[in-house]
Amino acid sequence: MADKYFIRYGDGFGDYMTKDEIKEEIEIGTADAASRGKIDPLTESDKDYLLDIITAPVRFASVDPGKEVVVSNDEGTLKVSTRCGVSIDRTSALAVDERILCMDTAELAHIDYSFKPIKPVVYDEMCAMRHALQNTIIPIYYGAMPNLGTYTHPDGPCENWAELLPLGKIAEARESQEVAVEHAVRDIVRVASCMYEAGADGINLDTVGASGDADALAAFLAIKEIRAKYPDFCIEAGMAGEFFLGMHGELEFEGMRLAGMYPHQQVKVAEKAGVTIFGPTVNTNSSKSFPWNVARVVTFTKACAEAANIPIHPNVGMGVGSMCLTDSVPLDAASRADKAIVEIGKADGL
Repeated sequence: MADKYFIRYGDGFGDYMTKDEIKEEIEIGTADAASRGKIDPLTESDKDYLLDIITAPVRFASVDPGKEVVVSNDEGTLKVSTRCGVSIDRTSALAVDERILCMDTAELAHIDYSFKPIKPVVYDEMCAMRHALQNTIIPIYYGAMPNLGTYTHPDGPCENWAELLPLGKIAEARESQEVAVEHAVRDIVRVASCMYEAGADGINLDTVGASGDADALAAFLAIKEIRAKYPDFCIEAGMAGEFFLGMHGELEFEGMRLAGMYPHQQVKVAEKAGVTIFGPTVNTNSSKSFPWNVARVVTFTKACAEAANIPIHPNVGMGVGSMCLTDSVPLDAASRADKAIVEIGKADGL
């Protein structure tokens, strides 16, 4: 009887597969990514090495010595206090990131993690940033989401395109998104400018494209403006998903149509806008196996790394980067994914 190896599914469920079954899952996963992104699948040597990583007889996998990478994060100050229920303030959470978790960078974030609601309290956030910088050594970013949906009724000035589209009001939905983009760009640039003045080491635009191609356009237009104002400011941009959903469908940035772009194409737009660190995202399919999911992630990441002229830090959080859809990601799967993304996908960081 063939040996079986412990694997997980995208929802965290544990199971066992033979080596041949894992090989088949890797083959199908890389082929799926190659077909969707119109990119090369993993080479035979890549697939063999990925198989070795998945079947390694260890609880926790790590990169080989000398292949370590830096890590950045998003929503950093909220993970310790809010997600884990530890009663400490945000700047203390940054100290935990630095002195206990040994993060290379950390991020200050507001509980309402979007630029629109942060703008009215930005001066308070500047004070928090100054305090954080005085009590830490590592680079501290400020992060939030473009979150174009916050600009729709009833809380925002624009009609909700998700309601207009099902009614067949295509032109009205597109116009509403275009107006929302203008509002979002102003808010993002305003917050970023204030954080620059407060001394922040960088700004992070997280979950870019969550509301579709208009959301991505708002982020890239804002980044272009921020870069022009502050040439020395670090700008990180993490994507919401593996492709931009065409909620508008006709939007372009610097002559490049955004709808349907995959990571290796998204990074070229990011470069033109002025992004310093690019965070590609590949979605986890909760009903598929870890070998299938990680093969897709590594395939997309490798193509992105080959296309990129700037560092890439793939997103490896809950529900993306082949991480399980669980609040606490199992380290047996997470560590193997990290190793594969770095050593096969050629990521510069995570």
